[in-house]
Amino acid sequence: MNREILRLSIPNIISNLSVPLLGTVDTILMGKQDDPAYLGAIALGGIIFNVIYWCMGFLRMGTTGITAQAYGRQDNREISLTLGRALIVGIGISLVLLISQVLIADVSLFVLSGSSEVEKLGRAYFLVRIWAAPATLGLMAMMGWFFGMQNAYIPMILTIIINVVNIGVSYVFVHQFGMKAEGVALGTVIAQYVGFLLAILLLVRNYLPYLKQMALKALPEPESLKHFFLVNRDIFIRTALLVFVFTFFTDRSADMGDVVLAANTILLQYFYWMAYGVDGFAFAAESVIGKYTGKNDKQGMLKGVKLCFIWGMGLALAITLIYAVAGQSLLGVFTDQVSIIDAATPYLFWVVILPILATPCFIWDGVFIGLTASKALRNSMLVAVVVFLVTYLIIEPRLGNHGLWLSMCIFMVVRAFLQFGMWKGLLKQWDIRVNRIEND
Repeated sequence: MNREILRLSIPNIISNLSVPLLGTVDTILMGKQDDPAYLGAIALGGIIFNVIYWCMGFLRMGTTGITAQAYGRQDNREISLTLGRALIVGIGISLVLLISQVLIADVSLFVLSGSSEVEKLGRAYFLVRIWAAPATLGLMAMMGWFFGMQNAYIPMILTIIINVVNIGVSYVFVHQFGMKAEGVALGTVIAQYVGFLLAILLLVRNYLPYLKQMALKALPEPESLKHFFLVNRDIFIRTALLVFVFTFFTDRSADMGDVVLAANTILLQYFYWMAYGVDGFAFAAESVIGKYTGKNDKQGMLKGVKLCFIWGMGLALAITLIYAVAGQSLLGVFTDQVSIIDAATPYLFWVVILPILATPCFIWDGVFIGLTASKALRNSMLVAVVVFLVTYLIIEPRLGNHGLWLSMCIFMVVRAFLQFGMWKGLLKQWDIRVNRIEND
């Protein structure tokens, strides 16, 4: 099973690491400008898209879990219908986003804190990048489906190509055409559509028999449709709560001034590098656990959980060591502004210890998604968010930005403990379900 997990996780790690690479390049492109407002602009604009796209993450996660279980059962019809439902939902939501883009920008910038210059630049960034929504959400649905089909190579190819195109086009717009935040946003739009068209081509080439089974009249079947929306509803709520935490984090950073906002934005890049790397094993857990759940193979499922944790924690430890040794030097890669580097240095400690503290909850997320235990995901996140807010309100007045980072660390640890406690209940539910099937 180690080989199976590595076959899924290594392509995921490679593709996942190209995602924060894009954010890193955007940060570098704006961090090298002569005004920290440009960096703050993509931070605030990025928050809006994090809220939108992270909340829409159910299109990938829910699709992966449902598809993987159908794959384990060898239910080809349900595999096909799950893809169709996810694509219809994704494209429908994207059209709503395009129609309401000005309203979204107005409300978001009213809620978020930032200087007038940061808000002006952030609005310009948003109103360009929003046009990538149909491609972005369509890609989410297809990526989740590919993962559920135990195929991590197509998502790897797509993600790498998307981010290479994005980086190259953004660089040209900023350095050759003198564009600022709008150039970075336009690079994202072009890259997303390139990826979406390529995903369609790869889908047709590799999975045409499944597409032929996708009967439109079968998409609204009551029981399957109900399961699809219940799983995705809970994942949506869970992800919205997670987005709230990161939005709150950035908003509180902005209240401390443009320099602190820029410093925390850079330090969050360290976190994203770690998170996307470790998520390679979380994604592998989604696929493997889902497949063995569909087969009703409890021993295979338990072995998958154990091995995903071993590999994930091993990677987390390696990242912690890298940050401990090279964290200070990496600050100079992101920006040449001494004031931002000086502001970020006292808080490097938090991004050094975060990989060890946060990795368990990432792996548990993958396990729960593979089990389609979306209600447990939702409930554990809800409690953890409450703890995060209470912690922040108590310690931030005394510790300032250190209090903000400490609250984030506690949030991650609480999530992991809650998920571990719920895990035992899920195992009991598994045994009850299997006994019922055998008795029938």
